[in-house]
Amino acid sequence: MRRVTRVRPWRRYCCFTTHRDRPRDSSPSPDELRAAGHVVHAPDLYDGKTFAELDDGVSYTEQVRVDTIIERGVAAAESLRAEIVYAGLSLGALLAQMLTQTRPGARGALLLHGCVPTSTFETPWPDGVPLQIHTMDADEWVELDVARDLVDEIADPELFLYPGTGHLFADSSLSDFDEDAAALLKERILVILEGVR
Repeated sequence: MRRVTRVRPWRRYCCFTTHRDRPRDSSPSPDELRAAGHVVHAPDLYDGKTFAELDDGVSYTEQVRVDTIIERGVAAAESLRAEIVYAGLSLGALLAQMLTQTRPGARGALLLHGCVPTSTFETPWPDGVPLQIHTMDADEWVELDVARDLVDEIADPELFLYPGTGHLFADSSLSDFDEDAAALLKERILVILEGVR
């Protein structure tokens, strides 16, 4: 007799990765989230390519255009149920925020290493959708004023600032990696995922 496990909608998580497109090196990794009982989707936005350095990924994105990466992410999301928590790392944060704001049904958003003003998109932040923003307090890629404005504007936000300058500080394969900050980030993400309804 086969055992069937039903997955609740809020256990679904879609992660849009950064220019490096190596989710296995980030904390929490898709495998860690799956082990915690979540269904994780990590669409390939970079046509099968991975990049050892952030700058290589940025160069590729400039070649194919950011719009192309966004279109790939939107197309990937269309195949998923609407009741999902979106997460994004760096450039992926733009996509996660856009889908949270423009695709009805989002259950939460995790913006790691980036965010934009809600006015970037045609629709405001949806009522009742929780938000976590994670970044280092001196990350030159992230505009902290924008993050703080989001926190002031949204009803259920959390802004977590970690001491340091690293951009992808939760990626264990990079020199920016900060083990303590990555462990805390993982703990906080698991808490919000458990609490999302």
